[in-house]
Amino acid sequence: MHIYNVTINIDDSVHDEWKNWMQSIHIPEVLSTGLFLESRFARVLIDEESGTTYSIQYLFNELADYQLYEQLYAEDLRNKTEKLFGGQFVAFRTMLDIIDINKK
Repeated sequence: MHIYNVTINIDDSVHDEWKNWMQSIHIPEVLSTGLFLESRFARVLIDEESGTTYSIQYLFNELADYQLYEQLYAEDLRNKTEKLFGGQFVAFRTMLDIIDINKK
C-alpha cells in the first residue's frame, strides 16, 4: 500500500475558507476519482512563522492508480486550487511506501 501525501502551508487570511473547501469539495473530488481508498486530513503540529500547515494523505494500492490519477485528474484539480487560492499557499507532494513492520 502507498500514500500520496500533499503538505500545504496556507495563509491565515484564507485559512478558514480553504479548510472548509478542502473538506467539503476538494478531498471528496479527489476520492470520487475512485483511485484512492481513503484520505486523512491532519494539521502539522509545528509553529510556523506564517500560516498553518496541513498534511492531506490519500491511500492507494497500486502505483498504476496514482499514475492514472496524475494523467486524468491531477492537473484539473490543482488548477481549481490555484484559481481559488493562488499565491496564498505553498504545497509539496511526496509518495510514501507503507512498510508493514510485521513482515520480515
